[in-house]
Amino acid sequence: MTATTVVMTELHMTGQPEFDGQFFPAILNREGDETSLPDVLTWVRENRDSLDAKASQSGAILFRGLPLVTANDFDAFIRAFDYPNFRYEDSLSNAVRVNRTERVFTANEAPSSITICLHHEMAQTPVYPSRLFFFCEKPADAGGATPLCRSDWLFDRLCRELPQFARNCEEKGLLYTNVMPAENDPTSGMGRGWQSTFRSESRDTAEQRMRELGYSWEWLDDGCLRATTPRLQAVRELPDGRKTFFNQLIAAFHGWKDSRNDPAKAITFGDGTLLNPADVDRAAQIAEELTFDVPWQAGDVALVDNYVAMHGRRSFEGRRIVLASLVAS
Repeated sequence: MTATTVVMTELHMTGQPEFDGQFFPAILNREGDETSLPDVLTWVRENRDSLDAKASQSGAILFRGLPLVTANDFDAFIRAFDYPNFRYEDSLSNAVRVNRTERVFTANEAPSSITICLHHEMAQTPVYPSRLFFFCEKPADAGGATPLCRSDWLFDRLCRELPQFARNCEEKGLLYTNVMPAENDPTSGMGRGWQSTFRSESRDTAEQRMRELGYSWEWLDDGCLRATTPRLQAVRELPDGRKTFFNQLIAAFHGWKDSRNDPAKAITFGDGTLLNPADVDRAAQIAEELTFDVPWQAGDVALVDNYVAMHGRRSFEGRRIVLASLVAS
């Protein structure tokens, strides 16, 4: 990977998981201090095919030492990859976010005390991105790391340690149930309202959208909506034959908790049968064993293959600004 004035070298950090000689995530560090943003954008354009392949194989790439400062710099970096945009307003994400540019938005407006458990972005919906970018505009005073976990490594462990659970996930899939307020609730990590989620101000048009997507639903007396997804995959097979634990099972079972939602009622297998809490707890433990916490520095960018790696957010102190962008499938 070369360009006229950009030198990026691969490095390893303490705590990186390793499996069969592969370290996760791949970390590319810029050498020297004289590289300009236009130089970096040229380097990306010249190397985007190899970077894309590296992200697919590795699950994630952390770019360190880049001369990126603002949301507009981040936007330009994303555009250099020439990926199709997946707009937040077009998504079914249950996170509250605020757009900074057409392609860039805040990662999650939930309070700093809330931990966001590991998940694949929007795997709890029928429509999800293929990749996502994160950009650290300002790291937290303490905490605030973004945990990353290779889901192919996780599924391999589950097949060996919990074979029946892994088989049930693959064969039955999952159903997710989420109670949404009418308007956004930024005090919750999953507080996006149904009006925003389904781009509708009326119940009739929201129902039409849910019907198209295969949801079932119930309107509650307080104006909230209880929506249940169609049967969704819990395991995804990649083009190279790897299988990944592609879902939001850990996040839903352990993290979907606010004034409206009870994690115990958030998820079942696709046939409606209940999950064994001990199996989910063990899956979460294994995921933590395989997780690398990105120690954000200002200017860092992470490119995550959403089919290969899960992500989350640790709680933090102080002001933390991490921006995000999605890539259409």
